[in-house]
Amino acid sequence: MKACFEVLEQLYKKVLLGATLENESHDYIFYLNPAFWGQDCPTATASECFHRHGVQGRPQPPRAKSAAIPVASVCLERPSGMRSAREVMLLQLTVLKVMVTRLLSAETDSHAKATYRDIIRILLKSSDIDSTLTCMFQNSDKLLCHMAAKCLALLLYFQMREEIALSSSWIAFCQTNLSEYPENEKAVYCLWTLTFIIKEILKDTCSQKAEILKQFLTPFDTVLEVFYNSLFSQHFESCQDTSKIINSLIGFLELLEFLTASRIHLKLHFTCQRIFFLKPSCVLGVVTWPVQAFVKRQFIIFIKKCLLWKVGEDLRGGSGPALMPPDQHLDADMLALAEAVLHAVDVGLLRTLSVHGKPPCFGGEEVHPARERVPGADHVILRAASLLIIKSLEIKFQNCVSANEMKVDLQNFMAELLTFLKPHLQPPLQSHNPCEWISRVFIEQDDDMLEAARASLGIYLKLIGECKATESLTQETETWKHHTHEYGYNPHCVFVFLLKNIGFDPSVLLDFLISSETCFLEYFVRYLKLLQKDWTNFFTICKYFDVTESKNNRSICARSRPTELSPSAALRRHRNARASASWASDASAKPPSQPGTCRETSAMLQAESPSPPRASQSLVDYESSGDSEVEGTDQCSANSIQVSLHQEPRKKFQDTVGTSGDKTELSLEPPSRPLVPKQPHTPFSADSDTAPDDVSEVGMSYRTLRCFQELQGAVDRLQKKNLFPYNPTALLKLLKHIEAIYNESMDAL
Repeated sequence: MKACFEVLEQLYKKVLLGATLENESHDYIFYLNPAFWGQDCPTATASECFHRHGVQGRPQPPRAKSAAIPVASVCLERPSGMRSAREVMLLQLTVLKVMVTRLLSAETDSHAKATYRDIIRILLKSSDIDSTLTCMFQNSDKLLCHMAAKCLALLLYFQMREEIALSSSWIAFCQTNLSEYPENEKAVYCLWTLTFIIKEILKDTCSQKAEILKQFLTPFDTVLEVFYNSLFSQHFESCQDTSKIINSLIGFLELLEFLTASRIHLKLHFTCQRIFFLKPSCVLGVVTWPVQAFVKRQFIIFIKKCLLWKVGEDLRGGSGPALMPPDQHLDADMLALAEAVLHAVDVGLLRTLSVHGKPPCFGGEEVHPARERVPGADHVILRAASLLIIKSLEIKFQNCVSANEMKVDLQNFMAELLTFLKPHLQPPLQSHNPCEWISRVFIEQDDDMLEAARASLGIYLKLIGECKATESLTQETETWKHHTHEYGYNPHCVFVFLLKNIGFDPSVLLDFLISSETCFLEYFVRYLKLLQKDWTNFFTICKYFDVTESKNNRSICARSRPTELSPSAALRRHRNARASASWASDASAKPPSQPGTCRETSAMLQAESPSPPRASQSLVDYESSGDSEVEGTDQCSANSIQVSLHQEPRKKFQDTVGTSGDKTELSLEPPSRPLVPKQPHTPFSADSDTAPDDVSEVGMSYRTLRCFQELQGAVDRLQKKNLFPYNPTALLKLLKHIEAIYNESMDAL
């Protein structure tokens, strides 16, 4: 055994480096066959075992050739003469795993690949290695079981790549164990092996991976459906050993994610790929089981990924959904999933979902004993549950034609969601403007926040389109607009809260535009196209924000400042009071003394505001004609995908920002000349001897447009230097048009 271990150590070092082997391929077969060391050769020397078993009738490899391989110091504290059969088998499996990995890698030398391929092919033909590795699943040694499963998965994947028929014994083993669950405990290793193979297929860059996956899934299509039904039909409360169920749940959830990802991206239609969409209530039911929080968290996140088309995102090298042609079958599956989620919420999912307990921490869930854990909700679950509802509503509304049905659903489900969130948000949401919920819930997760904002905007656009098509009376439309505030999905409020959260910092918006990790480009373009048509409502909402901020500031100043004012300060307060009264009178004939109810908010938001002149021409949407939201959205998705395809200019941009000494070139500060005239009214400013220069002391509409100006200038400068990762021409046109609307509306005051 000493000689065999030394040869395996030397072989491991060579294969790890991807080096060409000096000996003939047959000379390595004996050392790599686990059957020799797992059965009747636990203590024999390499020479004795070799002569006892032989390999295709070939003599033992010459000692000189074996010694020619440089010895690698991979070993270990125990003297080499005392190596156990377990250590030899673990090293064998490691060498096999690394050899197959090197063989599948494009970086390995072609001569070395030829030798590795020859060795693996001979090993597969000369021994029943599939059965040998499968038998190791019964071993009580968990490390040996894991290594055997990983090595078997790689060998099976190699067989499919080389168009070698899969072992019938292994297929039968998986079919038997999966169909006999939960009585059979070896099903978890079958799940792990299947998951690994499907993952490798999805990662493969070859053009035939859809055919490879089709060949692989054919024998398991029916049995995986049987396992799915058996796994989720168990009564968790009555099980004595719940750890086995949890292991099976976690193992199958990973497999289910890759099956679903292959369903979306490879356009296959096996039942096992669609089983989650066909029976989503089984997975949703786990959320109500009395299992650990991390299990519920993983299942909710999985459902969220499916609704956002982000399953398997790690295999695509980006988090944004890939641009794909329409798929009616997939759209039907997504609609079924969305309706199942809404049905679960309707029957009380949120009322039974507990988000208390230990919130997740970086690196685990335990806190150092010397520190106290701050009590609070699990915001991972809060974010995922919120996205489930808002995204499911959007998907359902895309396939819904009744405006009344949409209004009823919005009222019911958004009220349920806001009720669910209310006790978990501290400080509580503003009762007069619940639209803040998106910014508050998703403050720590930019990508989810923008997904929620995009879904909310999609709901608004769909509903307003249906209202315009079916309603002739403006009174009903105005009533519906009030509901958008009451139930937290008014797009202008959502966007203003987003800007407030980032401090109206254009550099954050620029980062969102450059990054391929969020859907901000699509959301931003769709919102700007809405803003140019709905400027009046936006301006009214900004005034309402100004009134609210003014009242808050006055309350703070009254508690912290002396009552006596200087003459100049008193004069400015008088002017500001007049301006406040003017704006408030525009907003409402009788401003509420305490804006605490939605009815009062609705009355204020009904106010008339200056109507901007009609734009001279429609905005240029992304290489499409008309005002079709669908066309604009599709093209924006394409542009967001292009971000990841332009890594070189993005790198140039990052390098330039990091090394350039010319800070003014890439600064986000506006040009010296003002692009927007100073706001004629600067209400609600703090008392001081000079006029307010800080942008935070002027109205929301001005701060928003100032942010747009600086963003426009930064994008324009980067584009001129060819540092922007995609063509932003249409985006710049939108920003310039919004600026023109603002200037004209200010001139009309």
